[in-house]
Amino acid sequence: TLAVRYPSLVVSSLFGSPYEDHPFIIDCAAARHGLRQTPEEAETKARALAAYVGRLIDERTREPRDDMVSRVIAEHVDTGHLTRDEFAEIGAMILRAGHDTTTNMIGMGMLLILQNEAYRARLVADSERMDAAVEELLRFITPVQFSPRRVALEDVRIGEVTVSKGDGLFLLLASANRDERVFADPDRLDIDRDSASHLAFGYGIHQCLGQMLARFELQIAYGRLLARLPNLRLAVPVAQIRFKHDMQIYGVHDLPVMW
Repeated sequence: TLAVRYPSLVVSSLFGSPYEDHPFIIDCAAARHGLRQTPEEAETKARALAAYVGRLIDERTREPRDDMVSRVIAEHVDTGHLTRDEFAEIGAMILRAGHDTTTNMIGMGMLLILQNEAYRARLVADSERMDAAVEELLRFITPVQFSPRRVALEDVRIGEVTVSKGDGLFLLLASANRDERVFADPDRLDIDRDSASHLAFGYGIHQCLGQMLARFELQIAYGRLLARLPNLRLAVPVAQIRFKHDMQIYGVHDLPVMW
């Protein structure tokens, strides 16, 4: 009711996709980010979402509006920096990430806050700590568990392991965010910790381009929930909550609450 609708409203408004289309976008994102579908099923949903963005590009080419699609067309497609098909692929990625990741982070973050009374009380009493709390929650949860696939361009030695040129790599961001050489006592949720160096949004040129939007959404969601629903609590035991072990984007399938 909240974790799906709120990011969908924000991304739809900014990007320019009709809000009523968000169930289709979420369905495509889930199929693309799942771990149980076949490669053919994932490819079918990826093509469907890119085709959807392509139709949106055609509409905005004919009738521009005050949205991201119209601006990118004017500034990058019409000037020859991007082709229509390239923008369709980029747009599909933006829609998938803008809907799926923040949705899962809202659910997982609230689960942790509701399980930790001391953490919750601190955030209620000191709302200025919300920025730091969001960074620590991102470090602790790391909703995007795996970075994109990488291929070694040359032989490289990492610790006691030799990675040979041409080797394929899957890098586990969640493991990096629990590195005790960077974060003392990393398995503890600590609102006073400096978590600024976490890798939840990636690193370098591949950092998430929507990271600041995600931060604002999380700060607002957690802050408003705690302020407006002081009696918010879990409606079921944690053992009954279904976690997304079947998805690349980690989270909960649902989070029943009462107040």
